[in-house]
Amino acid sequence: MISAITHTARLMRAAFVFAREGVFGSVDPSLVPPPGQLALKLARIIERRGPKHGPRLSRALTRMGPAYLKLGQFLATRPDVVGVIMARDLESLQDRLPPFSQAEAEAAIATSLERPLTEVFAKLGPPVAAASIAQVHRGEVLHDGIRKAVAVKVLRPNVAARFRRDLSDFFFVAHKAETYSAEARRLRLVEVINTMSRSVAMEMDLRLEAAALSEMAENTQGDPDFRVPAVDWDRTTHNVLTMEWIDGIALNDHKRLEESQVDLPDLGRKVIQSFLRHALRDGFFHADMHPGNLFLDDAGRLVAVDFGIMGRLGMKERRFLAEILLGFITRDYRRVAEVHFEAGYVPAHHSVENFAQAIRAIGEPIHNRTAEEISMARLLTLLLEVTGLFDMTTRPELILLQKTMVVVEGVARGFDPKLDIWKVADPVVREWIERNLGPIGRVQGALAGTGDIARVLMRLPEIAERSVKVLEQLETMTREGIRLSPDSIAAMGRSEGRKNRWRTVALWIIAATFIGILIAVRNL
Repeated sequence: MISAITHTARLMRAAFVFAREGVFGSVDPSLVPPPGQLALKLARIIERRGPKHGPRLSRALTRMGPAYLKLGQFLATRPDVVGVIMARDLESLQDRLPPFSQAEAEAAIATSLERPLTEVFAKLGPPVAAASIAQVHRGEVLHDGIRKAVAVKVLRPNVAARFRRDLSDFFFVAHKAETYSAEARRLRLVEVINTMSRSVAMEMDLRLEAAALSEMAENTQGDPDFRVPAVDWDRTTHNVLTMEWIDGIALNDHKRLEESQVDLPDLGRKVIQSFLRHALRDGFFHADMHPGNLFLDDAGRLVAVDFGIMGRLGMKERRFLAEILLGFITRDYRRVAEVHFEAGYVPAHHSVENFAQAIRAIGEPIHNRTAEEISMARLLTLLLEVTGLFDMTTRPELILLQKTMVVVEGVARGFDPKLDIWKVADPVVREWIERNLGPIGRVQGALAGTGDIARVLMRLPEIAERSVKVLEQLETMTREGIRLSPDSIAAMGRSEGRKNRWRTVALWIIAATFIGILIAVRNL
């Protein structure tokens, strides 16, 4: 229970920061139960004077530190959880923080690589970019007497401990929400924080980012329009990632792109087709493809950097994506509905016909528009909104795919406002469908299924033995029942009593703390 009090104290501080930044002022009181309406009114008393417009939530999250900043970025990918309006506000949240000192960075690199800095790098410049988890320096290494430019990414000091502390608060809130709210259980808030926790854990081990770079390099080695930087494994550890320095033109540098006379419509095509190849063909895609993370090299190829956030799609999800895109193109709405049921995304007690009707409401308006007005990302957004009416379980991998597609499509249409997304995507989607859902794909699928069946048959003796043991245990429980000793029953009673007492104490502490804050503010 002491941990619950600690969580509550830290969350009260967060609530105070949100109140000061005016976050609660954007909440519609009519949507909040009466006790919550009173809390909103009290929170408005301590609101900071000044402009009421602007990204108030983004400012509050930035003030709260790296974990809250990352939470905001993560929730921007989950409009199903925070709503479309708030998700759009959070999309503008920039993962930029002041850099830590050069001396700290050099000490961290030397400690992590277990060698003096001068033995590892010929030169290490000041930070060129700083985010919530790490910052990047430009460095130089010697290869056969030749200097070679590299990018050196180093974790912030003590960032892991701070993230662990704040993530424990997020889990505390999610567990409480699911305990008392059916909507929170439907949205699977604990799983949302779990997903974020896994993502952050991977970001804070730079060896995993290096592995993602290496995997994508293998996947794309034959692609004519895309590549990734090479990893310097000898200078890469848990806390340090060294890779090839990219001297290309950043896609957010429109002035340099124009001066270099780049074919902008063709550049938009490369962005869309590269992303779809990675998502469909490889099932492994860069999930943060904003213009600042994409460069154009001298050979006219896209080069992606910052592989901290990656998305994966299994074969089921890839087939789902390809079939729904094809279904919308051919106006086969029943097939689109059937794919949702076959994938297990929509509960079987719903009607396929009713779901197909809802899909039609999304698809028909598309066919009354010109090609450049049709947004593939918007279509997937509407689709995910409709599926919520049919109790579709939240699929984090599909939400991440949809949000990445929004960014990618925005980048592509920034270079060519009249880009026909469907025409550009058609060869990639059609190739994948023919290879995986056509005759050859079905034969390959059948062969893979035969291998699965053979593995199951080989394990039949083990499965049978376990089944017999389970049946024997069930028979014993049925005959004798489940027995609890008097000591166990007494211990359970004492534990429940302690929980109730501490819960009451915690509520009084929260109330007293909030009243104290209000009194202090009024005396200012």
